[in-house]
Amino acid sequence: MKRIVITPGHVPLTDWRAVYTGAPVSLDPTCTNAIVASAAAVERLLAKGQPIYGINTGFGKLATIQISGADLATLQRNIVLSHAAGVGEPVPVPVARLMLALKLASLGQGASGVRLTTVQALSRLLEADAIPVIPAQGSVGASGDLAPLAHMAAVLLGLGDVFMDSARVPAAVALARIGLQPLTLAAKEGLALLNGTQFSTALALAGLFESELLLQSALVTGALSTEAAKGSDAPFDPRIHRLRRHTGQIDTAAALRGLMAASEIRASHLKGDPRVQDPYCLRCQPQVMGAALDVLRQAAATLEAEANGVSDNPLIFAETDDVLSGGNFHAEPVAFAADMIANAICEIGSIAERRIAMLVDPAVSGLPPFLTAQPGLNSGFMIPQVTAAALVSENKQRAYPASVDSIPTSANQEDHVSMAAHGARRLLPMAENARAIIAIELMAAAQGCDFHAPLTSSASLEAVRACVRARIPALGQDRYIYPDMQAAIALVTSGAIVKAAHGVALPAVAGPAVTGPTVAGSPP
Repeated sequence: MKRIVITPGHVPLTDWRAVYTGAPVSLDPTCTNAIVASAAAVERLLAKGQPIYGINTGFGKLATIQISGADLATLQRNIVLSHAAGVGEPVPVPVARLMLALKLASLGQGASGVRLTTVQALSRLLEADAIPVIPAQGSVGASGDLAPLAHMAAVLLGLGDVFMDSARVPAAVALARIGLQPLTLAAKEGLALLNGTQFSTALALAGLFESELLLQSALVTGALSTEAAKGSDAPFDPRIHRLRRHTGQIDTAAALRGLMAASEIRASHLKGDPRVQDPYCLRCQPQVMGAALDVLRQAAATLEAEANGVSDNPLIFAETDDVLSGGNFHAEPVAFAADMIANAICEIGSIAERRIAMLVDPAVSGLPPFLTAQPGLNSGFMIPQVTAAALVSENKQRAYPASVDSIPTSANQEDHVSMAAHGARRLLPMAENARAIIAIELMAAAQGCDFHAPLTSSASLEAVRACVRARIPALGQDRYIYPDMQAAIALVTSGAIVKAAHGVALPAVAGPAVTGPTVAGSPP
């Protein structure tokens, strides 16, 4: 796998996605001078003897208490110890890995006053794939993701645990294995490691990357459902979408047209079909999926800016020896982006479930009830549709905006917070639900198309059907269906059905348009 070299401030989303999926990472050495200059500026500022927030003062509501020079190292150690107060299960390793890389990119811009040795130690963890164990709960998304980042920083002190070599090991053991000594933090370093939005941003980016594959997969299954229901491709005519002018709508309609091109099934009912219009779940796919695509692209732009920014406080400007306190740690942009991603994931799954419901209803689809040739004796796809409905409703509950919530903390000093962390943390479970919904649609649509034999669909969709049938036989008599559903979920998760739809450009969220073979699956 290609090594990703992080050039702070200039990392594209495609590189962040590669980090998330396990690519080796190193820090661009050209940032060394800025890091060294920033640390030197802190030393000069301390020599002036003036109170500087977080460098020689307490934190939060305790900022008015000045700390003596003899206690500065203790102050920085104490902030890590006291703030490592997270709870809950650890975040997935790919997310923690991405979080580590984001922090490295932020510190590498030379605005945080951190020594080169500290940045190098953080980089060494990443290079050795020694990933801190970070509890998932405990951040309100303002004054930085304090608790999660404290757990990350604690590893540099030899405290806590890391995931390394497929095992969970004590941090002190991991440091020894990779040739590092526990750090003694200098002035500003504990605060710099804890301040920032890297936890929320990593989770939001993970949700974004997973949502891209969801959207592409749902376009494939949506086209296959249209074929199964003998729906029309007229609603995908480019003239319709040019008049609406939304880029996402135009792009998704083009993908749907490409997926259905030269279909025998479509050709069979071009004339003499008594139906005038298809249900919305078929006809309005470009409008719904296109809106989701536009929202995801907007979220992608926000998160790319956030990932390349500095969300520390206070900020050090070495060229003038200025130290400025501000609010870059406030994760409101990330919270809004996470809410947008949540809404998109919810709607992708919601319209997919409506297509499943349409396929199992003979009054709408014209197919046998519940897609079984012997209804009554067999229930067919009756309960998989119920499962999809349950998952949609669960995602609806989770999609409530996190960014509208706030709760004061730190004795009302930090009186408005973003809730970005929990807004972003829900995205991966929502994506998991949506993958299952799309997998159920994949099974149902393939089953529906079976009833049209010997007619075939387009070359792309026939390749998708072949991919499905290689793992999941057609459903004749009822059988234990759980293994079939797990196999279908695996096909969606791995990107196999998108890869199978060869030759059709599917719209991308965080990069160029994707054709099947280049799509990356989700990390384990």
